[in-house]
Amino acid sequence: MSSDNDNDSDNGLGVGSFVEHLGLTLTQASGDEVLGRVVITPALHQPYGVVHGGVYCSLVETVASVGAALWFGERGRVVGVANHTNFLRAVREGALDVRALPIQRGRTQQLWTVDITDERDRLIAKGDVRLANLASSHSIGGPSPADSVAQRS
Repeated sequence: MSSDNDNDSDNGLGVGSFVEHLGLTLTQASGDEVLGRVVITPALHQPYGVVHGGVYCSLVETVASVGAALWFGERGRVVGVANHTNFLRAVREGALDVRALPIQRGRTQQLWTVDITDERDRLIAKGDVRLANLASSHSIGGPSPADSVAQRS
């Protein structure tokens, strides 16, 4: 993978993470475009033998977040606040390519669009992700470290 911020051993997505279980491999990543690929396995199927819609949502959210984070860089962290993904075609096997591009990048938020295509270049799913740009990640998912100190006083 080529990237503005190379993380050699874990593809930049976190070893043992949820994304690793999806089998997503990033082939290119920058603040201007993110490309990835996933090979479909039965583990990604829903009970009817086609790819689960949550897989598409997860792929969309992941590649948009990677691009947004690379663009925002050292200014802070980004978090997804809305993910709208449309499922257009059922898939049972093969590989899917994922491409994320920014629509808007501003001071407080970003909007990215993501296309998921199959090996015949057919559009399988399409999504948009809105992300908030945060100067600090302390408030994500719970009280900040400062809140914990205040509670002990």
